[in-house]
Amino acid sequence: MDSQVAQVLLRMTYQQMRDGGGQLPQLQDTEFKCLSQNGEDGSLLYLFSVLGTTNRRVVEICAGNGIECNAANLIVNHGWQALLFDGDATKIQAGRKFYAAHPNTQCNIPTMTAAWITAENVNDLIQQHGIVGEIDLLSLDLDGIDWWVWNAIRCIQPRVIVLEFNALLGPDQALTLPYDPQFRLDFSRQPYQCGASLPAFVKLGREKGYRLVGTTSLGINAFFVRNDVGPDVIPEVTCHDCFRSTGPLSRYTPSWLEMMHRDGQRWDEV
Repeated sequence: MDSQVAQVLLRMTYQQMRDGGGQLPQLQDTEFKCLSQNGEDGSLLYLFSVLGTTNRRVVEICAGNGIECNAANLIVNHGWQALLFDGDATKIQAGRKFYAAHPNTQCNIPTMTAAWITAENVNDLIQQHGIVGEIDLLSLDLDGIDWWVWNAIRCIQPRVIVLEFNALLGPDQALTLPYDPQFRLDFSRQPYQCGASLPAFVKLGREKGYRLVGTTSLGINAFFVRNDVGPDVIPEVTCHDCFRSTGPLSRYTPSWLEMMHRDGQRWDEV
């Protein structure tokens, strides 16, 4: 309850700042962790406070158990409707039990589906649950073929997108793993060979009508906003802006990219 009250007050504060013409905070300064893995809860609260919402619907792909994910705070504390996917049926079952028992969600249990997401099936899986057209949020965290899945999505037009990028690929080249629908991250390989670079997502976002508006302070997730949604409120930033202003990313050197090419790892330029 205390968290809900605090978040409502914070949302009202952001809206007053927007309406009063005052300077809005930097995206990374709005971070807090409630149920997200890092500070995404705070940034999403901020974005939707100043951009507004429509149907308060979220689709999250690879949400794990749905208890610690980008959608969870919006579901538990703000009453959003959610469609959550994960490839692990055990995690999905755990999430269903959590939301069925939680007093805030007993009457608004998110739809949780165990499915292996590919570029070929992602649209059908979303549409099978009656979700098409505009939604407020899409979250992508596949640890692998994220670029290819976002590229394939046509059935929904999210207003905001949060996705994980591979910072080790740097701020200059649009690179992604080659498409493999059966790709599984090998956690024994260091650094992790997965995902796509921030420039790859920025390029794809522009083709789809989205602008990059920032990253998390740890340099893990990036936020995109559809171009027709609040361009005068939340402006576009560049990949280099993000790498300069984000502590971990500001230490980038070309040696990071060289590491990603070790052992003959192939990366596709897109």
